[in-house]
Amino acid sequence: MVDALSPAPVLVLLRDDYRVADNPALHAACATGQPVLCAYVQDAALQDASGTRIADWAQAACAQLATSLHEQGQTLFMLSGPTRLSVPALAQAVNATDVFWNRRYDAPGIAADTDVHASLKKQGVTVHSCTGRLLFEPWAIRTQAGQPYRVFTAWWRAARNLPEPPPPLPAPDIRGKNYAPARTLTLPDGMRLHRVGTKPPALPPGWTSGEKAAHANLHRFIENALADYETQRDRADAPHGTSLLSPYIRVGQISVRQIWHAIRHAEHQNPHLTTAAEKFLAELGWRDFAWMQMFTTPDLATRNLRAEFDHMPWRADAADLAAWQQGQTGFPLVDAGMRQLARTGWMHNRVRMVVASFLTKHLLTDWREGERWFYAQLLDADAAVNAMNWQWGAGTGIDAAPWFRIFNPVGQSEKYDPAGQYIRTWVPELAALDNKTIHIPWKSTQRLKYPAPIVDLKLGRLRALESWKNLPK
Repeated sequence: MVDALSPAPVLVLLRDDYRVADNPALHAACATGQPVLCAYVQDAALQDASGTRIADWAQAACAQLATSLHEQGQTLFMLSGPTRLSVPALAQAVNATDVFWNRRYDAPGIAADTDVHASLKKQGVTVHSCTGRLLFEPWAIRTQAGQPYRVFTAWWRAARNLPEPPPPLPAPDIRGKNYAPARTLTLPDGMRLHRVGTKPPALPPGWTSGEKAAHANLHRFIENALADYETQRDRADAPHGTSLLSPYIRVGQISVRQIWHAIRHAEHQNPHLTTAAEKFLAELGWRDFAWMQMFTTPDLATRNLRAEFDHMPWRADAADLAAWQQGQTGFPLVDAGMRQLARTGWMHNRVRMVVASFLTKHLLTDWREGERWFYAQLLDADAAVNAMNWQWGAGTGIDAAPWFRIFNPVGQSEKYDPAGQYIRTWVPELAALDNKTIHIPWKSTQRLKYPAPIVDLKLGRLRALESWKNLPK
């Protein structure tokens, strides 16, 4: 451990990149040879609201990172206070020569980092802004006219013509580089620095936090599920047909570069995996595409990208919204998905599309209600992906599903959960029904403790189509 008389330290700011390996900011800081102070900022203006699932998941990620750093003689600190003020104050208090971070792409984060950069520059501190969150920077892929792509397939084609993302960085050697601030460290009022505890908060069932858990999931997916990914990814009754990596990606416990190169390595070792691997890599590309949208359209989560939908006569029916949120709509696949979300903080991707279509079209409820609910409930609540997916599902965004594409929750249930296994797991009051009736329980002759459908699917679909046709074009 380095004491206060040691050489001046460098400061590493961690923000949703709670890992040691392939962390460009941490790697570059350790390469200076100076003592390293690792910290994240608790800034209410830039953090997810307390009580959201993602806030708890991020707290668990911090605790796990603190444990990993502690095992190598390093300490993780939490700095409280507004980022714009607290980071320059801390850098000045410890006489830091350099500050390292992995850059952010949301408008509030960019604004805060720009202000911090300017303040640090005035103090004579050098800022190093690294690339650590995406495969490609949001401005890296443009049309021949220099404009952002509006169609994913064209964007992805252009992305695949670029050089591969660089290989992930190894975990840096951080032993003997810990910087211990003086206990008498003076910071302005309202700001303080303290060590992060290593005890994580309680998590939803089925989830384990940490880099090791993330890589174990990746290994499990490659070994057991990648070969069948293209055919199994939509099966709600096969949850392990997907990677289950999104919560770990969200808080940076595994990087997309690590995932990319692990998949590519598996493909090179087993050429028969090529089709499945490309399909999975495109899902990583979808995340980059979402952040390109968020970077160029900061109000992605609040504004219809297709302006005609500003005139959509959304229904503000509190009872319908509550039934959807609580998994009490009377449609088994919808209710199973919403209950899985409530219990675990995650939902199968195919089911996400079904419940989004049901809310926005059969119930004609503003997509922003769903976007906010998902963001509060999901462990993988990603500002760009969540907003883009909801606009895609509602038909209001770029490259969106057309409004007239309305998922029938019964047909989707019969196709992607044919034996009702997923439904039986999350809607146990229907478990005794046969494989056909479980998708249409209102036709059962049994007495069920299950609600009747809250909407007629045919009438709801016609209402949605008429509302769309009558929009001013």
